Amino acid sequence: MNNNLMNPLKKNQDNFFERVYEVVKLIPSGRVTTYGAIARYIGSPGASRMVGWAMNNSHRHRDFIPAHRVVNRLGLLTGKHHFRTESLMEELLQNEGVQVKNDRIIHFKNHFWDPSLELV
Repeated sequence: MNNNLMNPLKKNQDNFFERVYEVVKLIPSGRVTTYGAIARYIGSPGASRMVGWAMNNSHRHRDFIPAHRVVNRLGLLTGKHHFRTESLMEELLQNEGVQVKNDRIIHFKNHFWDPSLELV
């Protein structure tokens, strides 16, 4: 039996996650955005935490989702423990020219990408 028929909330969650992933795929290399900025862009301003859940599950997606480019509103790498190693998120960002110190992006505002402004 189709799990989505048994649990209609699962289907809504899957659709939400897919919308999140479509935005995250558009974040340019060397730039970062926040859970809240994505939530606002997709029309769910109170769903920052659910965006985080989507990022936590992004490694299961059929496409590459650059989840390392999504951080909290202060530029902290709060999702780092969901990567294969705790240092991988930072390494991926540094490979793109984003400097990180003490799990925080240096010059966060210079790297911030706001989908509401960029995807008009």
